[in-house]
Amino acid sequence: MHKIAIPPFVIDRVMQRRGRLHVFDRIDPVRTAMIVVDLQNGFMAPGQPSEIANAREIVPNVNAIGDALRAAGGQVVYIQNTVTDATRASWGTWFDHFMEPGLRGRMIEAFTRGSFGHAIYPDLTVQPQDWAIEKERFGAFVPGSSDLHERLQAAGIDTLLIVGTATNVCCESTARDAMMMNYKVVFLSDANACRTDEEHNATLGNMLALFADVRSTEEVVAMIEAGGAAALADAAE
Repeated sequence: MHKIAIPPFVIDRVMQRRGRLHVFDRIDPVRTAMIVVDLQNGFMAPGQPSEIANAREIVPNVNAIGDALRAAGGQVVYIQNTVTDATRASWGTWFDHFMEPGLRGRMIEAFTRGSFGHAIYPDLTVQPQDWAIEKERFGAFVPGSSDLHERLQAAGIDTLLIVGTATNVCCESTARDAMMMNYKVVFLSDANACRTDEEHNATLGNMLALFADVRSTEEVVAMIEAGGAAALADAAE
């Protein structure tokens, strides 16, 4: 598990800007979705081309949040990094210039629909009511990447809990765009993972300062449960 250490200067800047550390005090579970970013075999199974060993350690936290959210009426969404012929044709900048040919071939093979690498990591809890959405860019909200935004809007969801891998790539990209699209974003400090603590903590600092509330699994589960209890109390009145 990452050793979390948000730089003090970030916290000082946050306090100066908004006078409080956390952005959101409450979560309305029925209007909330947990966005599980790229927790697939290709990023998590030993020996895979984009293996991030730290991502295996966050699985219990992701499962705990998902269990709490489903019980309170929220939505769990599994995002799957996907490479198609159309992706390769329309995103040549990435495929042609940022990977050497051997790695490029292994990545394409791993994240092609139907492959072992494309599948959700088996230790994750997946229920029939969960959504599975493919994306074709780092961020799920980039035009043409996925239909995530349209589905969230149709379901009346306005709050997103971002978990997954890699913290500083697809998770950060998705969270940044989500806030710009007016979602309330909570970025999980201990349910995101990347290769190093330094990269992980740099993203947590960016999120806290400008894009999201940064919370632990324990805090978010408590907020979900409190929100669910409040909704039941309101309904009983």
